[in-house]
Amino acid sequence: MSDIKRNEASAVSAGDENGAEKDWAAAKAFYDSLKTKKPRPPKPSTAVTIAVSSRTLFNMVDERRVWEQEGLERYVSYQQEHEEEPLKPGAAFPFVKALMKVNSRLRTLYPDSEELFDIVLMTNNHAQVGVRLINSINHYDLLIERFCMTGGKSPIGYLKAYMTNLYLSKDSDKVQEAIEAGIAAATMFTPDVETELSETQLRVAFDGDAVLFSDESEIIVKEHGLDMFFDHERQNENKPLAQGPLKCFLEALGKLQKKFYAKNERLNCPIRTYLVTARSAASSGVRVLKTLRSWGLEIDEALFLAGAPKGPLLQKIRPHIFFDDQMFHIEGAKELGTIAAHVPYGIGQKYHKGKLIEQPAKQS
Repeated sequence: MSDIKRNEASAVSAGDENGAEKDWAAAKAFYDSLKTKKPRPPKPSTAVTIAVSSRTLFNMVDERRVWEQEGLERYVSYQQEHEEEPLKPGAAFPFVKALMKVNSRLRTLYPDSEELFDIVLMTNNHAQVGVRLINSINHYDLLIERFCMTGGKSPIGYLKAYMTNLYLSKDSDKVQEAIEAGIAAATMFTPDVETELSETQLRVAFDGDAVLFSDESEIIVKEHGLDMFFDHERQNENKPLAQGPLKCFLEALGKLQKKFYAKNERLNCPIRTYLVTARSAASSGVRVLKTLRSWGLEIDEALFLAGAPKGPLLQKIRPHIFFDDQMFHIEGAKELGTIAAHVPYGIGQKYHKGKLIEQPAKQS
């Protein structure tokens, strides 16, 4: 590209940005002129945007059964017939409520700040179903103003346009599609037993390899065993691990945490993060901690389990969401009441309980 074309492209880009800023300023002024106690949605470019599907936010098992057994037209009619009945809370409901609590604290400390959580309902439902979804959101007093209803089409193509930081769905295929598009995403599972969660603090727990970090070390474990893995980690302890699919979400949480720290609220911060990893601390923990340090990120609690089950520990933490790349850990967590979210990334997808479940293609 010539220098002239580069300059023209830069000018167009700057013009687009200036136009977007003017549009946002006009929208903000209009909203502020309205007489309402409902807070205005934050500016998308500075917000931490969480996109949730309707089946993740609400329990729609009965409605899903209608769609599967009686077809789309009956499903839409059923939703319209029951649109005055609020849907029951789903797996992501406590997480969304906790996000709203954090926003409330942030607005108290920073009344004019645009750095807040923004929840978007991202669903392939038809617009005719929207009335019941809106009624349910208002029934529970959820602050969700942005909707994307795609009428049967996959909503994944809209995620980047909504500047999504995290996408949560019950549909593993859509989550895989989002991950492949470079967007942090996870498939949510409802716990087998109900657990009482904190109403004042958002708690988010992450696995390490193939979630916060890449699966490079996990590949060594799977292909060469633990001894070579331990040797590899010691030899590379000063080399940061590559980032995984949810590193950007931890980064977003850390950015909001620092806003509380700046107001001397570290001990009373409404966001708490946990690293819950099967790694052992003495043999392979140093590289993990140095990687986080190199990224300029903090984790509130780092828990190295050396292969022990994660479920019992998560039962004590009681996170609003726990991310892991292996279904074995997801199953163990949800059996004991943890809201778990599967991240379909890395070599771990080929294994279950350490056994290969997908044979690699043979070389011709």
